[in-house]
Amino acid sequence: MSAPAIKDILLTPLKRIAHPKGEVMHAMKRSSPGFAGFGEAYFSTVLPGETKGWKRHRRVTLNLVVPVGTVRFVIFDDRAESPSCGCFNEFVLGKDNYARLTIPPGLWVAFRGLDANGNMLINLANEEHDPTESDNVGLEDITFDWN
Repeated sequence: MSAPAIKDILLTPLKRIAHPKGEVMHAMKRSSPGFAGFGEAYFSTVLPGETKGWKRHRRVTLNLVVPVGTVRFVIFDDRAESPSCGCFNEFVLGKDNYARLTIPPGLWVAFRGLDANGNMLINLANEEHDPTESDNVGLEDITFDWN
């Protein structure tokens, strides 16, 4: 797996353990790369072909895992002090690329559901949800070709 171009993003391959009655899918341990503390864990669904975003957290580190379906994540770096300012990164996570995507504060993220049978992600965030600590803009406000 090649290193992400945007500074500070981590992509960590995860284990899937086969079992005749259903598999075990790892997500995160306290000793995992990207663990910045625990605030909350939540699931989010995204319908096939729909896109959620753009959102930027000021304090929260996201740790995103896709246990169901396939999700395309796009991250945009507009941090003036970053060597990767102006760069986009794309990651497709799901059964064929079971991994945890760690996104530090200050980066914009949007994501699209790709699997026609449904898509679900879990976010293991280092802080509890606070609606005042993040910024949201429309998909048209950050120019990216989703096709």
